[in-house]
Amino acid sequence: MGTNKFLKKESKHMTKPKIIITGSEGLIGKELNNYLSTNNEIICLDIELGHDLTNETFVKNWFKENNANYLINCFAINDHVAKNQKRGTLFDISLESFSKILNVNLVALFSVCREFARNNKNGAIVNFSASTGIVSARPDLYDGAHKHAAYSISKAGVINLTKFLATHLAPNIRVNCVAPGGVEHDQDDEFKKKYSKLTPLNRMMKKNELNGIIEYLCTEKSSYTTGSTFVIDGGWTTW
Repeated sequence: MGTNKFLKKESKHMTKPKIIITGSEGLIGKELNNYLSTNNEIICLDIELGHDLTNETFVKNWFKENNANYLINCFAINDHVAKNQKRGTLFDISLESFSKILNVNLVALFSVCREFARNNKNGAIVNFSASTGIVSARPDLYDGAHKHAAYSISKAGVINLTKFLATHLAPNIRVNCVAPGGVEHDQDDEFKKKYSKLTPLNRMMKKNELNGIIEYLCTEKSSYTTGSTFVIDGGWTTW
């Protein structure tokens, strides 16, 4: 009985794994923060909190001061169009906007992953690609307009960046990637109907449906998993 009491007391003081979530204030970042905070200590990084991940000096200094077991990279620029604004075509895309998306979604991502690896002897990284990083965004979803080319291209780059990092940081740091399909949020009903018809599961993803796979990749349950891309898209990319 005495030993059992000791083990119970000791378990209460065990250190929780630390997880850094970049893009912590976004739709998925907030959901993962809430879900994972039960069994982990969450450290938040987001532009809304004053963290500029395109600033290499900031990234280097921040990661020197903040060690963690896991890094989840949710931050990215998407090409959401505000209400009352029209989406253009590829001929309307400015090279400035193209470069900005690549700078955030790939260059800054590389910087963040590298500084995590520089300052942690072991652990795991989870990056976010997208279904449109595997297949092209469909123009028929946008009434003749086009999704920004740089977003899809950057998300394809995330998959290869993940493979590169997994190869070069092994065996100490595992690096994996998830490629979600469209997450239901504030899209109009017409878009949701179109998207659902193109998806075998006939609906968009709920924001909590990534929780399980991310939790798996941020535990030792995935100890032999690295360099992989997990496609969570309701079957979108199978057609």
